[in-house]
Amino acid sequence: MIEGEDISLPLVSRRGVSLTTRILAVNVFVLGLIAASLLYLDSYRNELVAERMRQAGAEAEITALALARAPITAGSRAPNMAGSRTPMPARATAETTDLMVRIGTARRTRLRLFDAHGTLLADSFALSPHGPAFTLADPARDRLFIKAARLLDRGMDALLGSKPVAEWHEPGPGASAALWPEVATAARSEVIAVRERYAPDRTPILTAAIALPVAGEPAVLLTERNDRDITTKVRDARQSIADIVGVALLVSVALSLFLARTIVNPLRLLVRAAVRGRLGRERAVVVPRLPERRDEIGLLARAFSDMTTALRQRIDAVESFAADVAHEIKNPLASLRNALDVLEKVDDPDLRRQLNDIAAHDVQRIDRLITEIADASRIDAELSRTTFVPVDVLALAAGLVGARERLPRRPGGPEALSPAAETPASAPVRLHVRLDGEEAPVVPGDPARLERVLENLLDNAVSFSPPGGVVDVVVTAHGGRVCVEVSDDGPGIPFEARERVFDRFHSLRPADEDFGRHSGLGLAIARTIVEAHHGTLTARDPQGNHHGARLVVDLPALKR
Repeated sequence: MIEGEDISLPLVSRRGVSLTTRILAVNVFVLGLIAASLLYLDSYRNELVAERMRQAGAEAEITALALARAPITAGSRAPNMAGSRTPMPARATAETTDLMVRIGTARRTRLRLFDAHGTLLADSFALSPHGPAFTLADPARDRLFIKAARLLDRGMDALLGSKPVAEWHEPGPGASAALWPEVATAARSEVIAVRERYAPDRTPILTAAIALPVAGEPAVLLTERNDRDITTKVRDARQSIADIVGVALLVSVALSLFLARTIVNPLRLLVRAAVRGRLGRERAVVVPRLPERRDEIGLLARAFSDMTTALRQRIDAVESFAADVAHEIKNPLASLRNALDVLEKVDDPDLRRQLNDIAAHDVQRIDRLITEIADASRIDAELSRTTFVPVDVLALAAGLVGARERLPRRPGGPEALSPAAETPASAPVRLHVRLDGEEAPVVPGDPARLERVLENLLDNAVSFSPPGGVVDVVVTAHGGRVCVEVSDDGPGIPFEARERVFDRFHSLRPADEDFGRHSGLGLAIARTIVEAHHGTLTARDPQGNHHGARLVVDLPALKR
């Protein structure tokens, strides 16, 4: 690229999404699915609470059975909660209260005992000489991260649409059973009624109410416990998952950015090079080959660089071809214009006839040149659409020689001999075709185009051969290749010109040859056709009895 130049290019479609964004989105989406596991913590908490509620009910039942064995002092008769008149205990006995304190302290549970009227008979917290078995936390004194965790709990409940839980309000001394609906439920239905409430710090408080199984002294036991560890476990699990997801997110974003950098940056370099080339500045653009990359990006960069080089060469060839065409057409046009200009001023019939001949010759030369140019320009396109078929190269060469001689091939062998093929100087030149070896020289190709190659080589050899010269065409099939060698007795091709003779419009014609008879495209067209057949056409040193030019066509043989 041009050093120091900054060109803003639309590297991302306005309607699309950049590759970096897509890579990040895919990775973050996967992490989002992992983060969604946080939502399942709600079901984990519900299972914990349900298990603790079952445990609270079982403990209440065991405690009620233990208390039922202790005597409870009876009082006067009065209506109970069920509406009938039953004995009402005036107070709990010392044995009962002592048992309540011991059980509450051991189980870190608050026990309340109500009579049939809902009057509080005993409270383990009030009776314990050691004070309450547990205390509720004061949210106002919590640290900041605890307040943040509590706020997050509320947010998760709102997000998941969790079932609302009633707030816990600490009753005053001597509170009646009316504050706990589960007490009335237990007294009425004689079932264990368990309920969950939230303490001020949003930790669960589980209460369980059960009627005491005593005869004549109906009472209800209410147990209360603050299962703070449930909230702690849920928060710890959430924090662990959040930490894992957070670390994974950071690593994923870092890897995504690294991956995007290793992919997107080279692609952007290639895009910039392509856009500069499209803007007509391909000469100033160096397409990065990224030799250090051994992956698909590197392969793409090198393939793109090679493609660009090939396009430049093709563009150069087209420009050069156009310049050569203009130059080659300019000469006969100038000659034709001069002949026509002089023709108007000449009265001598002989001179006018000579000028007409010159003009006709120039028109013929221009016609031949245009025909050759048109043929050369469409060869590549036509061969790219052609379906190759098996071609017998020996038969093709022998047929061309036979057509030149207007004689059939000699029966009984692959050789055809021309005793009197004519050159432009009307001197006889003999043509020989023979097969060297026993393998069949069959290649995949286009018969018409391969015939054009051999015809151009024969034209070239005959035009350079002296009178009485010999042109040998030797066909060889060996090692999966088929070679066709055309040798003549002409002046040969200088070593330094062996590649230039295949350039368009380059020709080393004999000095006495009729001007304009050849366009200089014959060998160039022949090489183009051979290369389209995955072969080569080269000029080599003469061999055998020949001292002139030796042109060799090397083609891949047909696989059988």
